[in-house]
Amino acid sequence: MCRIVRKVSIAAMDILAEVLDRVRLGGTLLFHFELGHPWNLALPQRPYALFHYLSRGSATLALEQGHELRMTAGDFVVVSRGEPHKIYSDRRTRPFSVLDLDRSSAHRGVVRHGGSGQPCSTMICGNFTVARPSRGSVLELLPPVLLLKPSEDGEWLEAILRRMVSESARALPGQGVALSRLTEVLFVEVLRSWIKSLGPGEGGWLGAMADPHIGPALQLIHERPDRPWTLDELGQRVGLGRSAFSARFTRLVGQSMYRYLIARRMSEAAFLLETSDEGIARIATSVGYETTAAFSKLFRRHHGLSPGRYRATRRSDGGRRQGDVLEAEAAD
Repeated sequence: MCRIVRKVSIAAMDILAEVLDRVRLGGTLLFHFELGHPWNLALPQRPYALFHYLSRGSATLALEQGHELRMTAGDFVVVSRGEPHKIYSDRRTRPFSVLDLDRSSAHRGVVRHGGSGQPCSTMICGNFTVARPSRGSVLELLPPVLLLKPSEDGEWLEAILRRMVSESARALPGQGVALSRLTEVLFVEVLRSWIKSLGPGEGGWLGAMADPHIGPALQLIHERPDRPWTLDELGQRVGLGRSAFSARFTRLVGQSMYRYLIARRMSEAAFLLETSDEGIARIATSVGYETTAAFSKLFRRHHGLSPGRYRATRRSDGGRRQGDVLEAEAAD
């Protein structure tokens, strides 16, 4: 069945850029494997997304719930929730935890594992991290397992990953920062490819950005979350009547316009609480609330903490990224 590839507007990608910048996206390359048949690698539960790129050979990715995904050369998979899973060439082979891999014998950053048989597979694995996770974050919108197949414009994927492998193989100053930046670019490209493949009503607000009516409405909400938007006003701005706009917004975004507006305001408020010294009353006004009490009540309902407690909690960790890093664990 042929699917229509939709064009994502520049304005829509500006929303995505803003969101990714504010959540402080990061990540790194963890392993570059050469795998001889038979092999079976086990990855434990992680507090971040994991990605696997199979550049040669074939493999099967299996989640604990029993879902299996067959991978062939060129496939790129993201395990968005960090669920425990296995990747193998032969399921009868005893699983080997990646935490127990000996990286000291790696040659030019390549870890060799498995048997001596054919076929030989090569695979690159890494993670995506979010330092400011929030409800409705980009990672939460992705499916639990995202598979991207090779495409005509897929050379970017190979190029970025090969650059990451080259960078990881050399002990140069700033290596960690370089790998993190490359991972950010990789994640943005993955999102772009996924968004293009979405059908109407898929992907929440990420998918709705490409709609000629709802995309501009999302842009308006993101630009002015403090404005008392109504269905009538937004509908008129994007060329739809009130009822048609309301139904279309809910169908494509997955929630009503008013619920989305509140979520956007709460996200903006959380960002300001973390990154500025503005008083809570001023922040309440800047996101559209006349009283601190009304703002605080909604903020607590959305984030589970009062604005003051949220600020104190987020600042007490010094802005560290959430979750430990698999690479550090493997090195211990």
